[in-house]
Amino acid sequence: MDFLEDLDLYNNAMINAYNVITKRIDFEDVLIELEEESDDLFDFPLPFNPFIHADISNDEIDLVIEHFSQLEEYEMCAELVDCKDVKEYK
Repeated sequence: MDFLEDLDLYNNAMINAYNVITKRIDFEDVLIELEEESDDLFDFPLPFNPFIHADISNDEIDLVIEHFSQLEEYEMCAELVDCKDVKEYK
């Protein structure tokens, strides 16, 4: 992979993480779809391993917030912070 491919993969991972954290995408649905279409989780990159633990940690959410903050996507950051706040009270 070259630098641009790595950067594209990283961006895709962050977008996927945003969609999973904010529940725009259900990770189990993604697994079913990948199983039917490609059998390769590389087609749905994430910056964390959802198989290690069921809940996404606040540190992992912070990583995604930092990414979108650097891109000045503040609405996305606010949604992620809201998800983090909700998670803390469970």
